[in-house]
Amino acid sequence: MSERDTHRLGVLERVRSGHLSQVQAGLELGLSTRQVRRLLTRYERQGARGLVHCLRGRPSNRRTPQTVLDQARQLVGAYYADFGPTLASEKLLERHGIALSVEHTRQLMTQAGLWHPKRRRNKPIHPMRERRTCRGELIQIDGSPHDWFEGRAPRCTLLVFIDDATSELMALRFVEQETTRDYLSVLQQYILAHGLPACLYSDRHSIFVTNHGQQEHVKPTRFNQALQRLGIEAIQASSPQAKGRVERANQTLQDRLVKEMRLAGINGMQQANAWLEAFRRGHNQRFAVAAHNMQDAHVPYLSRPEALVQACSLHYERILSRALTCQFNGKLLQIQAPGQQRQLAGKRVQILEQPDGQLTLLYKNASLPFEMGPKSNKLPPVDAKQLNDVVTHKIDRRELNRRPAPDTHPWKRWISTEPNPRGQIAP
Repeated sequence: MSERDTHRLGVLERVRSGHLSQVQAGLELGLSTRQVRRLLTRYERQGARGLVHCLRGRPSNRRTPQTVLDQARQLVGAYYADFGPTLASEKLLERHGIALSVEHTRQLMTQAGLWHPKRRRNKPIHPMRERRTCRGELIQIDGSPHDWFEGRAPRCTLLVFIDDATSELMALRFVEQETTRDYLSVLQQYILAHGLPACLYSDRHSIFVTNHGQQEHVKPTRFNQALQRLGIEAIQASSPQAKGRVERANQTLQDRLVKEMRLAGINGMQQANAWLEAFRRGHNQRFAVAAHNMQDAHVPYLSRPEALVQACSLHYERILSRALTCQFNGKLLQIQAPGQQRQLAGKRVQILEQPDGQLTLLYKNASLPFEMGPKSNKLPPVDAKQLNDVVTHKIDRRELNRRPAPDTHPWKRWISTEPNPRGQIAP
């Protein structure tokens, strides 16, 4: 008998002895008067054994059949051996139609030796920061380098844009490494899809902040210059814990995304980038939460698409020569503007390099046609051996041009009583 059954037995004995009414017994046991009468009847017929539930000790009628458990154990061992119980439970239902709870799946994997409970470590406590109230009010961005394809392709980096208010993945893209051009390219696609966010929250990578110590009037990075042109605020976190939303998202993606791409047979960045949008929607349905305020803080971008391309480009300044040329990245840019040599010579022009590498030349916001070619005055490369030969040649020439001392000339060293013949050199 359980403790509850023992307590009921004592109350029913008091009812039978007349020390307690059925109504009072019902109030003490939390039962109706009718149920108290039923318990009394069973107690009088079967004794204390009648107070024990009849199904106690018997298998549940709602238990999962053993054949289904065996099938689930085989599927987990064959396809999901390195999955966590939660993801394995989702895949059993999604791909095989087997509905098992996460705890039941964990028990199966533990019995099969596929899951070992992790010991919780005491983590440092950091003050909690409340979520932003509106979607689009704060977007956390980060790059996560990882072996995303498990050796099927080279290591790469996943650029992640996540909303702070809803934990919604706003943009994902695989790139070779974190660069300003890749971030600007993802930002451009983000704005076209969602609009202008109010703020971007990043770490202190050199893409986002100029790490020059305590210098004053430090020029912002090219990424921050693009944000200023778009009117987006930029905030840099001082620690990884400060942007914990995107850090935890990276942990989840390094587990779930890697296994999803393995199941989908994806073996490269180009193939993965074409598939990421479908994964992003499914991930948001699973993990996104509702914002405290349903108002969207994104601002629609109403300017021309060309203006967005220019805002998300890298801006450089050059001064045109008299021949209307300038140099950029080892190339010579020749302006094609007949009749405007006097107006453009010596003027400052802007070179806009788009994320895909295309160039645009602007003078007073007007585009200039140009041709690109190699630098005419570029010297061929010289290896170390040739450089040493040139240096040695210069040193030898200096030695040859050096005037000798007055007492080293052969005529000065003539030793004889006879005069030295003119033009004859002493031995």
